[in-house]
Amino acid sequence: MRKLIRVDMTEGKIQVEELAPEYAALGGRGLTSGIVASEVPPLCHPLDPSNKLVVAAGLLAGTTCANSGRLSIGAKSPLTGGIKESNVGGNVAIKLGKLRIAGMVLEGQAPEGKLFYLLVNKDGVQLQPANEFKGLKNYDLASKLQDKYGKKVGIVSIGPAGEMKFSAASIAVTSTNGTPSRHAGRGGMGAVMGSKGMKAIVVDDKEAPGVTYADKEAFKEAAGVFRDALREHPVTKPGGGLAVYGTNVLASIINEAGGYPTRNFTEGQFEGVAKISGETLHDVIKERGGNPTHSGCSTCIIQCSNEYVDKDKNYVTSALEYETIWANGANCGIDDLDAIAEIDRLCDDYGLDTIETGCAVAVAMHAGVKAFGDGAGAIELIHEIGKGTPLGRILGSGTAVTGQAYGVSHVPVVKRQSLPAYDPRAVKGIGVTYATTTMGADHTAGYAVATNILKVGGFVDPLKPEGQADLSRNLQIATAGVDAAGLCVFVAFAVLDIPSGLEAIPQMLNGQYGWNLTLDDVMEYGKQIIKTELEFNKAAGFTPSDDRLPEFFSKEPLAPHNVVFDVSDEELDTVLDF
Repeated sequence: MRKLIRVDMTEGKIQVEELAPEYAALGGRGLTSGIVASEVPPLCHPLDPSNKLVVAAGLLAGTTCANSGRLSIGAKSPLTGGIKESNVGGNVAIKLGKLRIAGMVLEGQAPEGKLFYLLVNKDGVQLQPANEFKGLKNYDLASKLQDKYGKKVGIVSIGPAGEMKFSAASIAVTSTNGTPSRHAGRGGMGAVMGSKGMKAIVVDDKEAPGVTYADKEAFKEAAGVFRDALREHPVTKPGGGLAVYGTNVLASIINEAGGYPTRNFTEGQFEGVAKISGETLHDVIKERGGNPTHSGCSTCIIQCSNEYVDKDKNYVTSALEYETIWANGANCGIDDLDAIAEIDRLCDDYGLDTIETGCAVAVAMHAGVKAFGDGAGAIELIHEIGKGTPLGRILGSGTAVTGQAYGVSHVPVVKRQSLPAYDPRAVKGIGVTYATTTMGADHTAGYAVATNILKVGGFVDPLKPEGQADLSRNLQIATAGVDAAGLCVFVAFAVLDIPSGLEAIPQMLNGQYGWNLTLDDVMEYGKQIIKTELEFNKAAGFTPSDDRLPEFFSKEPLAPHNVVFDVSDEELDTVLDF
C-alpha cells in the first residue's frame, strides 16, 4: 500500500499514513491537484501557512516502465494565484516509488528564522535543522548533502530565490548525474517551499522494499509493448531527433515555421538561430568533449538530455534544453551558446525558472534596462535576482510584475505566467492551450505543436483557427492522465502514432494495481483531474476572461506569415467545457 507523508512545519511533526480512500487511485498531478483542491482554501495567500506543497510520484514510479520517472509538485501558485502542478524529471520519483511513498505534503509554516530539511529512507522520515545551509545555492547544497548521505541519494531543494520567496523560484531535483539540474520551474513552487521553511528533501532508496505488482507478468508484457513503441517512433527512437540533438532540435524547425518568438515576441524568426540550434549545440558539446546524449531522468530511454562544457572542457550545466535556450537566447536577441549556458547554470544554482526568468529579462530589455542581444548584461540581471537587489526582486517576481514595473504593455503572459517558446499566432493550437489550461501559459499541458508542426497524431494547419480547440482539448485531457501516471510528455510522440503504445498505458496500470482500466477510463481520469483544477480556480476567482491571450497577439500580425491569433473567445470558452 502506498503511503502519504505529512509534515507539519509549524509543530515540527511528521505523520506517515495510508492514502485516504479518495486519494488511493491518484498519482502525480492527480494527487497534487486532488490534495490542493480538497485541503487548500482557494482564496488563501499562496505564501500563507494554509497553502500546502505536495510532492507526488506518478502511479508508475519505481517500476521498469520506460520514461516513468516524472515528479509532480503542486500548490496554490504565487505566480498565477490558481492551482498549479509543476512537472520535473531527475532521480527522485523512482526512489519514492521504490519506497512505496505516493507523496509528501508540507503543511503550516516553520517558526520565523528556522530552516529544515527532510530525510526519507527505508527507516522512516526525519525532520532535520538546516540553518547551516541558509542562503546556499543549489549546487553547494547538493554537494554537502551528498557528502553526508551518499552520492546516489535524490535531492529536492531550493536556492536563494526560493528562500526569498520569488514568484519565479523553482524547485531543483537532482539528475541521474547527481547535479541539481532538473527543475520544477513553473508557477513559483520554490517560493511555496521557501515559505514553509523547507530547504531540501533527501530521498535515499537504499534497501527500499520496491514496487508490488498485482500481475507482474501482465505488467512486463505491457511495459515491453510501450518500450517498443518508443524505440520505433522516429522522434523518440535511438538515433532519432531527440536522442541525437536533444529538445533543441526544435529550434530550427519552429524558426522555419515562423513561430520562434524573438525579442519579446515581436518577431517569429531569429536571424541568429543557426548559432544556437540543436545541431550547433550537439557539435559544440561533442567538439569540447562534453556529453551530447545523456539520460538525465531515471528510466529514460529517449536520452534527450546533455551535459554542456565550456571551452576548457569544464562542466557548466545539464541539460541545456530548447525552452531555456529560446527564453534566454532568441527571446532576448542573444545568439551566444556560452552565455546562455551560463544563464542556465545560474538559474539552476539560484533556483529560478529559466522560462519565466528569460521572459522577464526580455521585457526588461524591451523597456531599455539592457539592450537586446546583450548576453553579459543578461547575466548581470540574473545575478541581481540571486542577490535580491531591488531590481532583482522585480525580475524575480516574474514577467508580469516586470512589465508593470517598467510600464511595458507588450507582456506575454496568461494568468500572469509567461508564454513558452512557440508564438501562438503561428502555432494556433498551442495558443489555445496557453489560454485555456488551468496552469497559466504552459506548453506541456496540451502540446499541440506535435500535431500543428510535427504532424504527429495527424495534422491541423497551425495558421488556421479551425480544429485548434478540439485538438487542444483532447491533448489537455490525455496529458493530465499522462502526468498522473508519471510519464514523460515526450512519450506522446510515439503513442499518438502507434496505437499499441497508447493502449499499453492502462494495461501497465492494470498489471501493477489490479485495476481493470480501458483507454477510455484513462481519458476520463484526465477529465476528472482538469475538472478538479477548474473548480479550484473558479473558487479562487478565475473567470472566462482569464482564459485569454494578451491583446497584442490578436492585433499585431507576426511575420513572415503576417498572421494574428484569431481563435474566437467563444471557441476558447468551449475547450474545457466538458
